[in-house]
Amino acid sequence: MKKNALYLLILSILAISCSSDKQLHKELSYIDVKSDYPEKEINLTDIAEVTYIHLNTKNDDFLYKGNIDYVTRNTIIVVDRSTQSMLFFSKDGNPKSHFNRKGQGPEEYTDAAYVMYDETTDEVFISPDFSDHIKVYSSSGEFKRKLTFPKININGQMVLFDDQSIMVYDNTNLWQNIREKYSGEKMVLAKQYVDSSFYLISKTDGKVLEYISLSNKNIDLSYSDPEGSFFGQINFARVRKSPDGLFLYNPENDTIFLYGKDRTLTPYMHKKPLLSDLKPITAMDICMDAGKFQFMSVYPYLTDGNTPEAKYFMRDKKTGEIFRQKFFLSDYKGKDFYINPRLPNYYENGYHFELDLFELKEAYRENKLSGKLKEFAASLNEEEDNNIFVFLSFK
Repeated sequence: MKKNALYLLILSILAISCSSDKQLHKELSYIDVKSDYPEKEINLTDIAEVTYIHLNTKNDDFLYKGNIDYVTRNTIIVVDRSTQSMLFFSKDGNPKSHFNRKGQGPEEYTDAAYVMYDETTDEVFISPDFSDHIKVYSSSGEFKRKLTFPKININGQMVLFDDQSIMVYDNTNLWQNIREKYSGEKMVLAKQYVDSSFYLISKTDGKVLEYISLSNKNIDLSYSDPEGSFFGQINFARVRKSPDGLFLYNPENDTIFLYGKDRTLTPYMHKKPLLSDLKPITAMDICMDAGKFQFMSVYPYLTDGNTPEAKYFMRDKKTGEIFRQKFFLSDYKGKDFYINPRLPNYYENGYHFELDLFELKEAYRENKLSGKLKEFAASLNEEEDNNIFVFLSFK
């Protein structure tokens, strides 16, 4: 009798849990990847303030090969990937400062795989790939301190959370499992056991302040090419800023969580049908909340190793309407844009596009440009100058 009673209790708990999950998903904002949402054409100037910027590189110290790595309210940071130099520009595109501390010394970085900048304290946080630390500098290159992770982080993601802390996503266990599955090799990386993929560390000394556990249904989203020459997973965004804190996400569980400024964790948005109910699998990436809209993307699961083609959507937060993105600029005839929520390292209300200068000059010759964009294209040389950036500040 006791065993039967215990069995019934377990079944009751499971039933309540499943019922709670269903009710929770029913009340959350969601995207249905099986729905044929309509396309909506929108002028970017209707939803955001638009600014065109060219990063001034007439000073040779500010020439670079690479893209924008980080943007704050007043500063644009570029990492020159050919030299690992850090370049700082104002929001009007003028050079501010630069430094290069690449090396093997205790106050140097081996590479700048991940970069963050806190302009209120003028602190640059640089984490090399496959490392167990962050090194902190001023924007002029003065070394300040080293923050040490609990274990080596292969190439995780991190976001400045508040004045005291940084949120870190550690993908080491994920990649260890993928590598073991396809190659049979095991990686022994842990300096100490960490019972979470997300954790909050102090900006001052690197001390772990909190571990955050998200449910994970262990659905395998990895893939390999037919010949087995490489394996991997779509590089889903796992953490990004939001107006109310941070979004944390395990795509294997279909639900995005909001980690609030008060350190509470609540479900925010989900995808349906669930991964476990989909054949073939279609996974959602993280959400971007900006202005009046939420921006989303979904990716099909591929087994052949080819790059999956994403589909991009947006949701009106007031009406709940979801539609496929199709943005345009009045200054650029015939050019379509989409907003990818994966773009990291941004203050909450901004985004940018990069316009290829060769393509822009061709559009200029075909009389497709107008306004400030036309002026830029007329004055720049595609053989010597860098691309143009379109910056958005959502209304």
